[in-house]
Amino acid sequence: MGELHAELCALAVRWLRRPNSAGGHGCSIAVSECRSGFAGEAPDAIGFRANWNNGSVVVEVKVSRSDFLADRKKPHRQPGAGMGTWRYFMAPEGVIKPDELPEKWGLLEVVKGRCVRPVVGPAALSRNCGTFSKHLDDWRHDPDHDAERDLLVLLLARVGDPERVSLSIREANNANQRLLRELDLARKTISRQRTELWNARSAAPTPETPYADTREARG
Repeated sequence: MGELHAELCALAVRWLRRPNSAGGHGCSIAVSECRSGFAGEAPDAIGFRANWNNGSVVVEVKVSRSDFLADRKKPHRQPGAGMGTWRYFMAPEGVIKPDELPEKWGLLEVVKGRCVRPVVGPAALSRNCGTFSKHLDDWRHDPDHDAERDLLVLLLARVGDPERVSLSIREANNANQRLLRELDLARKTISRQRTELWNARSAAPTPETPYADTREARG
């Protein structure tokens, strides 16, 4: 069970990052089993959307019916609690029935162990950005923003020194821009030199050998 649960968590992370046009939720980042505090909620997978329809998406993985039924007793499953602006259960096909879902929870079925099929929820209703936005509003929860903030802070702490990482990325971007400018200059120089060479060849006289002289040379 533990190995299957870990596999489905990894599958959930990939699904969270998948664009809506491909049946996912289009999250900018997604992680699995990251706790929000010493005794806080630890979503099996959570992703965050930015710039458009901002919010968080939680996926809870269930590998058995008993696991799903026990989930209802968790404190962060009570009304008004828990992380996730949008929330889904993920389980192997047939483990969870759509009519058993809590209010505004979606369902993702795993088919053949590797294919995620949205069955209930915004991702199951639309792959069009316009209608997807409307469905997101209809399925929205009021999440625990404090817990989500704590989770993101702890996640950054795992990465290391965020300032050092940010500076490294900035330096790499600056170096990349400098190289692009140098490449563009080199291309323009090569293009100009080719044009000059072509013009020089066109202006040069073409030597001609009379036909009679050619016959004499052969004789």
